[in-house]
Amino acid sequence: MARHEALIEAQQKRDVRNRWLLSLPALLIILFAATGPLLIVLVYSFLTPGEYGDVEWTFSTESWVGVVLQRDIFDDTLTIADAHVSIFLRSVQLSVLTTLLTLFLGFPTAYFIATRPASSRDLWVFAITIPFWTNLLIRTFAMLEVIRNQGLINTLLMKFGIIGSPIQMLFTDGAILAGMVYVYLPLMVLPLYASMEKIDFRLVEAGYDLYATPFNVLRRIIIPLVKPGMIAGSILVFIPSLGAYVTPSILGGGKNLMLGNLIELQFGQGRNWPLGAALSIVMMALVMVALIAYVRNSGSMEKSHG
Repeated sequence: MARHEALIEAQQKRDVRNRWLLSLPALLIILFAATGPLLIVLVYSFLTPGEYGDVEWTFSTESWVGVVLQRDIFDDTLTIADAHVSIFLRSVQLSVLTTLLTLFLGFPTAYFIATRPASSRDLWVFAITIPFWTNLLIRTFAMLEVIRNQGLINTLLMKFGIIGSPIQMLFTDGAILAGMVYVYLPLMVLPLYASMEKIDFRLVEAGYDLYATPFNVLRRIIIPLVKPGMIAGSILVFIPSLGAYVTPSILGGGKNLMLGNLIELQFGQGRNWPLGAALSIVMMALVMVALIAYVRNSGSMEKSHG
């Protein structure tokens, strides 16, 4: 009996070793193709900017100081970098608003799809994925054609006599917000639908049978059951919107920068690669905070449900 158990244990060890060996090529690719560039960015953030771009291999923490502070060119005193702080706040604010609006619009959309007959649900899901067939740049230009001064909205409002002159919607925070909601809405709908599809709607019927109002059914039955999908969709929307570059560049017109635009500016016109690298690490840290919050929330929900 003991020999048999020893053989089983040895076989299990061989299986584990074989799985690691089979996973080794993928692990090496992840290590060098993903971790390697991030390590280079981290190293660059502690170097000195070159005169015409690139870096000088001299250790410096000036780029990290420059993330939120700026040094006076005359007396080297440090003050708050108002431009950087405002861009940080705008990026977080627009990302949060984008997440909330996509959740507000995506929840009823996912519920509508989940309550359709099984034979037609795939068609509705297919329709949701159609925007992914086109490039992000094309979708952003499509939104530009809708909200520009001579675009669809202003043309219709002027045609019906509601306004006398075009409303300036382009090159504003509202334009960026509208563009990001349009671009990232499917990323919210799909996780919500995946959660709602698993709901046993007999629970909803039971709630109505117990004289619960529609609001109470939504709050006490539906939302708790689809909470994992809400959190997953929020993460999928918040992370790319925080680092958005194309949409703010086109719809913001270069005046309403977000964090991704600020990073590109440092590597481009600013020629301050260490500062751009430091800003990239800060953005990655914000993303990591969001992911850690998601993992902890998911873990607490699993424990609460046994």
